[in-house]
Amino acid sequence: MTRPPLPRWVPVAAALAVLFAAIPLLGMAARIPWARVPELLASEAAREAALLSLCTCATTTALCVLLGTPLAVVLSRSRGRAATLARTVTALPMVLPPVVAGLALLTTLGRTGVLGRHLSVAGIEIGFTTAAVVIAQTFVAMPFLVVSLEGALRSVDARLERTAASLGASPTRVLARVTLPLVLPALVAGATMSFARALGEFGATLTFAGSLQGTTRTLPLEIYLRRETDPDVALALSLLLVVVAAALMAAGALLTRRRTAA
Repeated sequence: MTRPPLPRWVPVAAALAVLFAAIPLLGMAARIPWARVPELLASEAAREAALLSLCTCATTTALCVLLGTPLAVVLSRSRGRAATLARTVTALPMVLPPVVAGLALLTTLGRTGVLGRHLSVAGIEIGFTTAAVVIAQTFVAMPFLVVSLEGALRSVDARLERTAASLGASPTRVLARVTLPLVLPALVAGATMSFARALGEFGATLTFAGSLQGTTRTLPLEIYLRRETDPDVALALSLLLVVVAAALMAAGALLTRRRTAA
């Protein structure tokens, strides 16, 4: 059964929305020195920033999946004030200014922070290290996975889980073999968004981890530093960032479509 036609203004508004997102990217593409891109990306600082970003984002995504998936499962089955409070706290980093997120991490885990000063006594330093980059990225990226996955988990038919449990499957087996496979497209989409958010993270990383080449200077930080001194390098790095993010989002969408079709 076909749907009724859309109002004429809806496709026009949709086209304007696409143009709103595409025009700045096209403007940047027009200024990129395409012939020099390989040379610009071959510099030591660019390679170190790119490698650091990819490594920390991969670690961040793994942490988001390992920690965010159980949280999404619990929230999807919880009601009441405690669940509402947990849901609010979890989603808050999505709307916080990144510099505020970084300041919160610094005042908590920094060398003189609430917890950091006790860790320093034990010889554990977190602030301005690669670990701080991962923590900052995870703090701001995990809510994207949790929010995406929680909505999908709420739509799972509980009868399937009850049937598996009645056949003798343990709770862990029900979760791993029934529940999570049913929401795999949402899990993939959430992990993809978390990686993309971590890849573009700037403010929290700069505030909590600083900008030390080879240690905490990720691609966004390198781009920010180069935009004044060497705009061509900044544009080439921006292109790399856009290509990686676009490829990741496209791969995630393709996997989701194939899983849904199957």
